[in-house]
Amino acid sequence: MTKFSKYLSALFLAVTLTSVIGCASTTKQESTGEYFDDSFITTKVKTAIVQESTLKSSEINVETFKGTVQLSGFVSSTTAANKAVEVTRAVKGVKAVKNDMRIK
Repeated sequence: MTKFSKYLSALFLAVTLTSVIGCASTTKQESTGEYFDDSFITTKVKTAIVQESTLKSSEINVETFKGTVQLSGFVSSTTAANKAVEVTRAVKGVKAVKNDMRIK
């Protein structure tokens, strides 16, 4: 094997490893499938909140990361915050709920 072919083989291996490692998801980065799953969960949670007549959906923001739903915003009462958490937990696919809502 010539020196050039060894160099070329090493370069090919380095590029291959870099591309494989670069595509792996980390704890702070979602894969494409996880992103679409989270988008779907967010949509289902927002729909459930809109359908709950005791809640004002305009007061509640919904974000999802790896199945954990974060609720934020300013709600009118503790009862409304608790109801929003309850409705969110009932949505299929929700792994956990983080309540960052504030009472106005």
